[in-house]
Amino acid sequence: MIKSNIDKATGFEKRFENINTVVFENSNEASKAVAKEIAVLIQAKQKENKPCILGLATGSSPKGLYAELVRLHKEEGLSFKNVISFNLDEYYPMEPNSINSYVRFMKELLFDHVDILPENAHVPDGLLSKEQIADYCHDYEAKIEALGGIDLQILGIGGNGHIGFNESGSLQNSKTRLVALDHITRVAASKDFFGLSNTPRTAITLGVKKIMEAKRVILLAWGEGKANVVKRSV
Repeated sequence: MIKSNIDKATGFEKRFENINTVVFENSNEASKAVAKEIAVLIQAKQKENKPCILGLATGSSPKGLYAELVRLHKEEGLSFKNVISFNLDEYYPMEPNSINSYVRFMKELLFDHVDILPENAHVPDGLLSKEQIADYCHDYEAKIEALGGIDLQILGIGGNGHIGFNESGSLQNSKTRLVALDHITRVAASKDFFGLSNTPRTAITLGVKKIMEAKRVILLAWGEGKANVVKRSV
């Protein structure tokens, strides 16, 4: 449904489009539902002999989703050989084998447990020199575009409303880039880095434009801790 009314201050029509929002009994049931949708998409692409392009997220919200995808692979034979994935972001600088690396996160929760080809699993590189970042980010987007775009993008949402590491105020046409992390974001992550002083101040993130160009976007958010920001976002 699209609603509109007149902004009394400007005289211009304002349009509001309701975001499709589904509430589940718990995060486990929600994760299973999303995993099933992903599995159906992967298998449909397999029948067409086409790759399935997935945009993947890290953090606590997608953990149950990845566990269910692993189960579907091991118990129901779901193959990931036609999947090409692009992760949203990575802290910068960051060693790929660091305990807080998103490369390590994805390997431990998904990639090492399914049959996705290693060369098809893309996570932003946290070891680049500053001089390399602009070209790398351009190439990251070019790879997605060459494949026809992302078929399904998974998102979480930060307490301050960030998606990927696009902090509040990021432009809708923002591209993949190096960003400065908001203080709120760093405080939320600081427990994983054993203190704020050890928490990265910057990250590489897929831009809002490329995220929203995905053919389908599913944002996952669980519990009372995310209730307020989800309400405001919707």
